[in-house]
Amino acid sequence: MHIKIFFDDKPLFLCDEIDEIVQPYLHHEDSVYIDELNAHTVKTMIHEMQQAQVHAGVFCFRDLTKLKDDIQKKFTLVRAAGGLVINEAHEILMIFRRGKWDLPKGKLDNDEKLEDCALREVEEETGLINVQLQSPLTVTYHTYHEGSKYILKESHWFGMRVAGKQTLIPQTEEDILEIRWVERDSIRSFLSKSFPLISDVMEAARQQEIIAF
Repeated sequence: MHIKIFFDDKPLFLCDEIDEIVQPYLHHEDSVYIDELNAHTVKTMIHEMQQAQVHAGVFCFRDLTKLKDDIQKKFTLVRAAGGLVINEAHEILMIFRRGKWDLPKGKLDNDEKLEDCALREVEEETGLINVQLQSPLTVTYHTYHEGSKYILKESHWFGMRVAGKQTLIPQTEEDILEIRWVERDSIRSFLSKSFPLISDVMEAARQQEIIAF
């Protein structure tokens, strides 16, 4: 089993064994591999992942929960939720924000359920109404700096559906400039202009046979 954390576009794999997804990264000259867990190795891996010459990391330890917890302690954790929305024509809703095609999501409010957060953020960012929540898809992780804080964002993704013809209203105060329904044959071209973790969300939906592309 493994957990993937993105440092910009670079994946760090936390794992309790080397599976078929992680295995190829062990042979990359620009990858870092660590298999001993202590305060020094955690600090080293986080430092290495921020180096320009490093493009991937693999951190393997038998207790994946402890490994994740020890990495997480070095960040301020922010939880968020969002959705992959499909309409009656089986098109996928994507938003254009800060130069990338993305999916709607946002931070969890105090005492808010993840499902409620996901629906609220989708409706606020897109103008959609009567969005129907379907099944959980996946959880993604990425890091970023916010002033002096180093943030680890944990985003919970859900499949969603909407019916009828609706007016899309970009939430410009959240830097959303465009919203588009994307046909499944065009998804890959949009993913090439998106964040890597969005491809992971799409792949989770494909594996659950929610979408096909």
